[in-house]
Amino acid sequence: MSHTVEILSVGTELLLGNIANTDAQMLSQGLSALGLNVYWHTVVGDNPQRAREAVRAAKQRADIIITTGGLGPTCDDLTKNVLAEAFGKKLVFHEPSAERIRSYFARLGRPITENNYQQALLPEGCTVLDNDWGTAPGCAFEAEGCHVVMLPGPPSECGPMFRHRVVPYLRQFSEGIIASHTLKLFGIGESQVESRLRDQMNAMTNPTLAPYAKEGECELRVTAKAPTDGEAQALLCPTVEQIRGMFGAKVYGVDVPSLEAVVLDLLKEKHLTLGCAESCTGGLIAKRMTDLPGASQVFRGGIVSYTNEVKHHVLGVPQELLDRCGAVSAPVAQAMAEGARQVLGCNIAVSSTGVAGPDRDDRGNEVGTMFVAIAAAQGSYVRPLNLGNRPMRARLRTQTAHHAFDLARRYLSGLPFEDENG
Repeated sequence: MSHTVEILSVGTELLLGNIANTDAQMLSQGLSALGLNVYWHTVVGDNPQRAREAVRAAKQRADIIITTGGLGPTCDDLTKNVLAEAFGKKLVFHEPSAERIRSYFARLGRPITENNYQQALLPEGCTVLDNDWGTAPGCAFEAEGCHVVMLPGPPSECGPMFRHRVVPYLRQFSEGIIASHTLKLFGIGESQVESRLRDQMNAMTNPTLAPYAKEGECELRVTAKAPTDGEAQALLCPTVEQIRGMFGAKVYGVDVPSLEAVVLDLLKEKHLTLGCAESCTGGLIAKRMTDLPGASQVFRGGIVSYTNEVKHHVLGVPQELLDRCGAVSAPVAQAMAEGARQVLGCNIAVSSTGVAGPDRDDRGNEVGTMFVAIAAAQGSYVRPLNLGNRPMRARLRTQTAHHAFDLARRYLSGLPFEDENG
């Protein structure tokens, strides 16, 4: 039997945008790995009537309902009450859960208040899901042809409870597994990718293929469903290899977190070091490198040369070059990278300079005019960029940093800096 799942998240703070609904994301990923189809995400505030309406809708269209939030000790924690009412179940006091709550507060050395015992009221006949990461237990029950699982909202509790309590419970409904691989592409937009793959995507059923636009890059996710992981991989791998062949060097990795992570791994593999000189990106390249664990092994440092004085006095960019070409120019980008390589004592250095807006610079360069460069022992290379003149500083800086990492990735991989078709 094929099961359909609805995730029902309870909490006004989610609707207000005060916190992100990371529970739903985590649950969807975990349920997919079990081969269970998540068809709906619903978010409802701490309002009894609207919660009842949400549960009523979920009952009509899903046979597995998983809720997060609303299991705590306060008056707006209403999930159990609404679900028990919807399925005609009484709430009964569960003494083992009450004892766990007492022990939890004792370990913290804090007094327990009476309302905390509200968390030990659970639907009669349910399977109790012990919470070793907080106070509110979860629970699961079956009624009216529907399986209901309730989990606490805090991600630090919801995540481990799902992995250690819910996954074993749900395995009885598992219909094989859903596996996927994500190909990361840089230097091509989602619309171009979709245009080249449209007919294939429309014809595919298992595996399936879907593009996703990210900030300055594109992802292609290949997904297959099969009884075992081995069978799923056998379905996935030919499509992954076909896409690699189709897009060539624009594919910078499969199931990798980011361009900079790929660069980090390549630097380690080749025992090389990297440095950077930044103007328009204002330290973003260095930040993204140092965000990665292990970056200290290969990243020498960065220089934010925001003014011409720093470009000249720290990086050694000739004043004559700055006066003649301006800071936003290919020759200055090249000199910045070469200067950083010398000053920082690294094998490879990348640089960035450009106009991030909101106005053009004093030489008339439009917003979005950027240059990135790379310098190595074999020489230097500059990539001129026209990223559009919309005054979106953060976006322009992010894309410029992407391009700097792409130059480093291509150099370290032995790839040409530019594809034949641009």
